[in-house]
Amino acid sequence: MAWLVLVVAGGLEAVWAVALGKSDGFTRLTPSIVFLIAIAGSMAGLGYAMRTLPIGTAYAVWVGIGASLTVAFSMATGDEPASVVKVLLLLGLIGCIIGLKLAH
Repeated sequence: MAWLVLVVAGGLEAVWAVALGKSDGFTRLTPSIVFLIAIAGSMAGLGYAMRTLPIGTAYAVWVGIGASLTVAFSMATGDEPASVVKVLLLLGLIGCIIGLKLAH
């Protein structure tokens, strides 16, 4: 259960990161509200997962999922240019996340 919660929390990290960028310095209401809700859920999920998973592993997986989803979303929406190198590096990052799960 902790792994599932951690994956969802990592997804919420991507949500709050994108919302933070869209909030324009917290001057736009809707992205600011999405940011607050997503960061609260993300931190709560990370905290829950850390009750049973090693802190280093949980944090690395959480950050890796959040970072990879944030970059993938930005590339998909055209906010960030996509390249073969970036996609390969993201796949490597995802492979490392899966490796941490398998090594646990």
